[in-house]
Amino acid sequence: MDDIDSVTHEAPAMERINIEFTLFSAFYSPLISVMSGGFLKAEGIEAEWTVSPPGVSAIKALEEGRAHVIQSAPSQGFASLAAGETPTAVHFAQINEMDGFFITGRTPDSSFDWNRLEGSDVILFGGGQPLAMFKYACHKAGIDFGKLRVINVGGAEDMDKAFRAGKGQYVQQQGPFPQQLEADGVGHVVAQCGPKIGPVAFSSLAARREWLQSDVAKAFMRAYTKTRAYMVATPASEIAKAQKPFFPSIDVDVLARCIASYQQLGCWTAHVEITRRAFEVALDVFAHFGTLKERYAYDQVCAPPPSTR
Repeated sequence: MDDIDSVTHEAPAMERINIEFTLFSAFYSPLISVMSGGFLKAEGIEAEWTVSPPGVSAIKALEEGRAHVIQSAPSQGFASLAAGETPTAVHFAQINEMDGFFITGRTPDSSFDWNRLEGSDVILFGGGQPLAMFKYACHKAGIDFGKLRVINVGGAEDMDKAFRAGKGQYVQQQGPFPQQLEADGVGHVVAQCGPKIGPVAFSSLAARREWLQSDVAKAFMRAYTKTRAYMVATPASEIAKAQKPFFPSIDVDVLARCIASYQQLGCWTAHVEITRRAFEVALDVFAHFGTLKERYAYDQVCAPPPSTR
């Protein structure tokens, strides 16, 4: 009989998954915190993460088998359906249920009204969902988007550099860019787009349908469900401290202010599913934008989260 003291027990091998972000910002904190908060490791999952090159959707990583879970948006499926194709990805859980873009101006303006944008130089994203949502927010605010003097300079970092260099009176940004501008004395947040639009299927987790049937997907969903509750109940300063390694160039206090703003906005609700009501609002946004050929059914784009049992 073997001496019990001589028997070694190896720890179970960790499951590995690859996560890819289409865009990376504190707005997507639930997907960041599922890693930084230790929730995946508690389920026996080791995650590798990457960010898609500028202008490239993380859908490509799914198609090429380089990612299991991606940060995306339900609206991504509209283009595939319009082309008569079945989308590669299915959107199975929400990340954000509100638009998370801020409008930053040159000076503080506690009485800001959206009509101030008419006739002003505004640095905006050049297309896609950020522009579609911004135009819809302008519509809901009752202003004429055609009266804005729009400046397009590229992606998020280019927009930030342009505003810092003196271009534009206003700039459209996701956190933590606006909060860092405030900390540096360069700009001041004057408005958010989210309250004008209301709850909407803005950003999501997506995967291949076959992966959602796996045990790893169920374990991932257990971790993510716990993360959603953590995002609502945990002080922003604590979340920011855990996330700081993901944002080496952002001050931790700035990151905490950004996270607190998103908590107050209500975009990180505790429920994980993409609701049909929020999906319908996304259809409204893209119908207004002029790119929606027809109103697609929820089941063509979205699916229930994997079972956590």
